[in-house]
Amino acid sequence: MLELRNVSKVVGGKPHLSDISLNLEHATLNVLLGPTLSGKTSLMRIMAGLDVPTSGSIWFDGKDVTGVPVQKRSVAMVYQQFINYPAFTVYENIASPMRVAGADKTTIDREVRKAAEMLKLTPFLDRTPLNLSGGQQQRTALARAIVKNAKLVLLDEPLANLDYKLREELRQELPRIFAESGTIFVYATTEPHEALLLGGNTATLAEGRITQFGPTIDVFRKPDDLITAQTFADPPLNTIALAKFGKAFQLEGGVTLPVPAHLAEFADGTYTIGFQPHHINTVRSNADEIGLRASVTATEITGSESFVHLSFADARWTMLTHGIHIYTPDEEIDIFIDPRNLMIFDMSGNSVSRRQKLAA
Repeated sequence: MLELRNVSKVVGGKPHLSDISLNLEHATLNVLLGPTLSGKTSLMRIMAGLDVPTSGSIWFDGKDVTGVPVQKRSVAMVYQQFINYPAFTVYENIASPMRVAGADKTTIDREVRKAAEMLKLTPFLDRTPLNLSGGQQQRTALARAIVKNAKLVLLDEPLANLDYKLREELRQELPRIFAESGTIFVYATTEPHEALLLGGNTATLAEGRITQFGPTIDVFRKPDDLITAQTFADPPLNTIALAKFGKAFQLEGGVTLPVPAHLAEFADGTYTIGFQPHHINTVRSNADEIGLRASVTATEITGSESFVHLSFADARWTMLTHGIHIYTPDEEIDIFIDPRNLMIFDMSGNSVSRRQKLAA
């Protein structure tokens, strides 16, 4: 197990990480999800032993490894910006950690060719990195991490330079590879959909803090707070402020709506409502759905999906819907939201709906 105990990192008087505690089990996939500058890379460097925390400690299998350099740890790390030995062939780049570990020639050849086949590198084994595309160079770095058979593998946005098809294949294959080896697998990404595709566990990060950690689907569906919900939404989370008075919601802009039956137990007060873009529909599917009339501000068509930007009261929302849907700017359309998909947060940003579900 890798344990981070109250880890903080201050650089130039500015906090990069703040009081992070995290336990990662062997043979698990763990995603670090957060926007740029949220602290993902700083955290991974401390996990690897490339940096030392300003305070707190790092433990691995019951031993304090705080300050132990990366060379003395069983760690492999792959960055978005690939790093290879320019004078080595692809074969020798992949084989290098096994040669350092003293593996025999037969084992090296078998594992190198196995990793190369998996990552579609077999035709390029005799080339040097300067004669490869960016995607091929990144695959070489990934293959080297695979054959190293490290106890901790850290991948910092490693698939960003790969083409779509290979990226999708590797998202499915990599977790299986590392899980079978008993490795602790940590994968950093800015993309919520990538975290969902990878599965496993997810830690959401914001401004150097972990806001939530748990099974990926639970963090997505049951965020503890508004920051976590916003981190785990792409397109951005739809939100609106409202006040509850008895059986009525008073929204921004003076709009009044009846309170759905399952929300009637919430205390009167001011809340922020959040819901995902794919939870807006243009067709009512059940009698409990909340019906609203919104104005279209813009439509983006990707081919298989349409992003419809909406204006309602003083809020700006995005509806994600399958297929091609063409609307004109300022066109008014009926939209429907199932209240069971609403996330409700108090004025401090903490989830009220999750607390109520846990108490039920």
